[in-house]
Amino acid sequence: MKLSQYKYNLPEELIAKYPSENRDESRLMVLHRDTKEIEHKTFKDIIDYFEDKDVMVFNDTKVFPARLYGNKEKTGAEIEVFLLRELNREQRLWDVLVDPARKIRIGNKLYFGENDILVAEVIDNTTSRGRTLRFLYDGDYEEFKKTLFQLGETPLPKFIKRDVQPEDRERYQTVFAKHEGAVAAPTAGMHFSRELLKRLEIKGIEFGYITLHVGLGNFRTVDVEDLTKHKMDSERIVILDQVVRIVNGAKERKNNVCAVGTTVMRTLESSVSTTGYLKPFDGWTNKFIFPPYEFSVPNRMVSNFHLPYSTLLMMVSAFSGYDFLMETYKIAIKEKYRFGTYGDAMLII
Repeated sequence: MKLSQYKYNLPEELIAKYPSENRDESRLMVLHRDTKEIEHKTFKDIIDYFEDKDVMVFNDTKVFPARLYGNKEKTGAEIEVFLLRELNREQRLWDVLVDPARKIRIGNKLYFGENDILVAEVIDNTTSRGRTLRFLYDGDYEEFKKTLFQLGETPLPKFIKRDVQPEDRERYQTVFAKHEGAVAAPTAGMHFSRELLKRLEIKGIEFGYITLHVGLGNFRTVDVEDLTKHKMDSERIVILDQVVRIVNGAKERKNNVCAVGTTVMRTLESSVSTTGYLKPFDGWTNKFIFPPYEFSVPNRMVSNFHLPYSTLLMMVSAFSGYDFLMETYKIAIKEKYRFGTYGDAMLII
């Protein structure tokens, strides 16, 4: 597959700037892979496509407020710092991106918040844009973390062209978010409300939870035409024994296993036995799924409508079939479905 095959014309106004008023009332397009039938529903109707003992797997990662605005010492130039991951808790070391990158050198100090409540020193230039910062903070770790996150802003993707609102802190998060560490939300999971989860539970649907701390690699542009040459960023994943039992039990019973989102799909497909069953895992994955690809674990998936050229679009096309997906995207544009992080969803069965 080539990068150019994932080009399509997406009108700017179809990129959702705000979430739907209620989580489970966004639109849902249902794709039947065997018959090529397409249905137009509301997200809460998803319950009609699952039966007792079917399994849904969710990503319970939690997004932290990763975007900070500070000033450079001496010049006072405004600098945006994007926290990627904590490297060392005791030394307050963080892997970050800085913008504009060319102005930041090793040894520079950056100041954040009123009265420069937080100061950081640049101690390493890891890549052209990446840096390692040491935060200089005298208080204990919990105090430091609280201060850091109070100064931080919800890291909405850049393609959502508006200012961050206070309500984004809650809405750019799933209702089951638990383990802090993501800089982007697992967006397919954001359509599930507590009420819908309760209704699914009453119907007998089983839930499993994996953790993948979503990184910025999801938004990174692919700059090679030959997809086999693209390298994904590594992301931390955790698959516990409990979810392994739930998923493998469903497979043995021939029940449906639904991956809620591309992050769940990538996690499940990153730890598969030779017989096609899920295995426990705690580590890193840089798995890049694009057609042709033989899926081992889930036989269904929920996903948002992704932007042109994105690796997320490539993965979904591997699951649905490339031609069928590109056809449905044309219909989605015609029917004015909303695209991107806060957009509508599809269920592929």
